[in-house]
Amino acid sequence: MQAIQLSDHFTRKRLLRFSLPSIVMMVFTSVYGVVDGYFVSNYTGKTPFAAVNLVMPFLMVMGSVGFMFGTGGGALIAKTMGEGKEEKAQELFSLTVYASIVCGLVLTGAGLLLLRPFARLMGAEGALLENSLLYGVINLIALPFYVLQFEFQCLFATAEKPKLGLYVTVAAGVTNMVLDWLFVAVLPWGLVGAAAATATSQFIGGVFPLIYFGRKNSSRLRLTRCRLQFRPLRRICANGSSELMSNISMSLVSMLYNVQLMQYAGEDGIAAYGVLMYVSMIFQAIFIGYSVGTAPIISYHYGAQNRAELKSLLRKGVSLIAIGALCMFAAGELFSAPLSRLFVAYDEGLLQMTTHAFAIFSFSFLFSGFAINGSSFFTALNDGLTSALISFLRTLLFQAAAVLIFPLLWGLDGIWFSIVAAEVMAVAVTIFFLLKKQKHYGY
Repeated sequence: MQAIQLSDHFTRKRLLRFSLPSIVMMVFTSVYGVVDGYFVSNYTGKTPFAAVNLVMPFLMVMGSVGFMFGTGGGALIAKTMGEGKEEKAQELFSLTVYASIVCGLVLTGAGLLLLRPFARLMGAEGALLENSLLYGVINLIALPFYVLQFEFQCLFATAEKPKLGLYVTVAAGVTNMVLDWLFVAVLPWGLVGAAAATATSQFIGGVFPLIYFGRKNSSRLRLTRCRLQFRPLRRICANGSSELMSNISMSLVSMLYNVQLMQYAGEDGIAAYGVLMYVSMIFQAIFIGYSVGTAPIISYHYGAQNRAELKSLLRKGVSLIAIGALCMFAAGELFSAPLSRLFVAYDEGLLQMTTHAFAIFSFSFLFSGFAINGSSFFTALNDGLTSALISFLRTLLFQAAAVLIFPLLWGLDGIWFSIVAAEVMAVAVTIFFLLKKQKHYGY
């Protein structure tokens, strides 16, 4: 089968073919992230499980820098390739990777200093606090590799090697799953084993791409020597700020949800929310994977000033997202009980709470994909400001407002409904910006 190039004309079938490795890659990343939760919950109990959920937003904030460099750098690199400037694209690629490594090292130090104050701020005490610190410290040591793993998940598509990115992710994921089983289910390592399994998989996901791109390869990109250039670096960071904002906002909102849930439902509420987030990561990974996979195509044709193809890509993308949204909503409603039972079958009260919450939460899948893809579309057009604004409103402002107000009206159910309401408002904002910017970008 002939390899697909960024310069091609894309039908819906060709879009799915090119983006499918990125979709599977993101889903697989989410699945093996969930494995930690499964083994911790079922083999060590709900307090360690709550600890993982408590500290995970903190780790996600740190790791999200990788998405910033990956999406922001990928958009600028692909646009530069569309303009026919291959040598400059190589320099931008190298600058992006080197800067992310330095950033990851700095964040590791900062994270180790801030982890305990953060856990205390979230209300962790006693065993919950100690478990949170244990899991967090081990993962922070591997943070530079986590950053690289996130980054290369985006850059493999830009290099026209999405399948290779999938293979690396599968290798890292299988490592995590096998080691989780070995360290937690077989050996009595508990939470330490789960953290060590995750850290090892992140090392594989970050180092293998470095080796590949550091040598002569068959992709369009290779790591080379480059000068420290602050102007393109600022542009990369600004353009990828929406993805950084999205991850930071989601993490901050998760902290707010945890505080509210601790008040309304205690540790059971946090555990139930953890299940929702794990499953949501898998479902939304489909939308994120499609957006990551198609972003370089949009950037390339924007750089080449092919407006007819831009218009076609947007329309085809919306129709594919709509089909995916309906399928995911149906799956969420159908499998809410089995998925909940997978994590918390050992506690009947917690199981009932989680199943009920999931049935409400599933309605968010009808809307989330459109806002995710809309934000990514503007990042691909190198319009980081608009993309960041959509992400900020969707993941922080709308959700924070809803989770503070809705529980006053509907109690615990108000917390679950707040997620759905935020996604509905985010779709409205996305439509507004798409219509407003249509003439400027010619899509």
